[in-house]
Amino acid sequence: MRKYSIFAVAREAMRYHAGWEKAWRSPVPKKKYKAVIIGAGGHGLATAYYLGKVHGITDVAIVEKGWLGGGNTGRNTTIIRSNYLQDASAAIFDKALQLYEGLSQDLNYNVMFSPRGLLMLAQSEHEMRGYKRTVYANDLQGVSTRWIDRDEVRALVPIINIDGPRYPVLGALYQERGGTARHDAVAWGYARACSAMGMDIIQQCEVTGIRTQNGTVAGIDTTKGAIECETLSIVTAGHSSVLADMAGFRLPLESVALQAWVSEPVKPCMDMVVMANLVHGYMSQSDKGEMVIGGGTDGFNNYTQRGSWHHVEETTRALVETFPIISRLKMLRQWGGIVDMTGDRSPILSATPIKNVFVNCGWGTGGFKAIPGSGWAMAELVARGTPGPLAADFGLNRFREGRFIDESVAAGVAH
Repeated sequence: MRKYSIFAVAREAMRYHAGWEKAWRSPVPKKKYKAVIIGAGGHGLATAYYLGKVHGITDVAIVEKGWLGGGNTGRNTTIIRSNYLQDASAAIFDKALQLYEGLSQDLNYNVMFSPRGLLMLAQSEHEMRGYKRTVYANDLQGVSTRWIDRDEVRALVPIINIDGPRYPVLGALYQERGGTARHDAVAWGYARACSAMGMDIIQQCEVTGIRTQNGTVAGIDTTKGAIECETLSIVTAGHSSVLADMAGFRLPLESVALQAWVSEPVKPCMDMVVMANLVHGYMSQSDKGEMVIGGGTDGFNNYTQRGSWHHVEETTRALVETFPIISRLKMLRQWGGIVDMTGDRSPILSATPIKNVFVNCGWGTGGFKAIPGSGWAMAELVARGTPGPLAADFGLNRFREGRFIDESVAAGVAH
């Protein structure tokens, strides 16, 4: 893999950029791999990357039915934070944030990580008590967050209407290390690094069946032929239950669409990420000037990626009250991502009833922010066959044993 640098850019500029190579290969699948990962989104690619970098396993195929990063990785609002309530959640999300902080250097690819700071607005007495509790929990977990009052919120976000008639701002949970990254660049950076290690990224290759022998995975059937494997990882977000059904077991998941949209670009007016969970809305401003707005999940199970108009109306109405300056902006694009929701709004990183089949799913609305930590923990699980400390609490058996990791409040829009 050619290293990107200022010298490489200058050299290519002198020859009209004719010498750049493709960022990753598009190989024909081999008959057999040591590890197959279904899903070439952020979580699948991160799993493959850390399998190679940390555990030395590079005989890996990442199989994707569409195009690389074309699912939820390219359909989110790019928010990164680790201010979760439960210890297990805070640990894996803060690991992800730590990895994000050095990811551009690690991958030699600019993922445009921007630690601009993140506010979670308290717009009710209940939220205020809950966020103060989170500050105390984060302090015990070693995660740096703090509670700020109305005056500091107003100073950090001058465009905010602090005294909204329905949703007044009483304060906020503030994480200075939180921010955003470029979602496509995260997938592309991991893909480039995986390809450089000799891994095969196989796009436009839909899995049609999962083959087992004596309770152990044997391989997969795809639209590009059969592939044998020693281990199989299902990392397909909202379609995880579909793949699990092919393997012969069920997952405690529901798939719903999560809405988002962006406005026309305007001059810089907000350099923070602001979440208003009471009204299921959150907003940041992109580098191009667009206001990136996220809404809630649909109230019914579905696999659509188009979004629904009633969520646009509901969320925009609430955000216009909180940020009156956006009332005259035109909307450019709207979309939905198929998120996978567990009952306790926490992920599943686990072995399954089929030997050597592992699942990484249930991230719900928190998938993008978790990508590096998720990949790190999943790679450890696949390489060793048993979960490490980051994944240990997120096994499938917790639903049978009643060990729920309740993040319905910290997840914000997921309840």
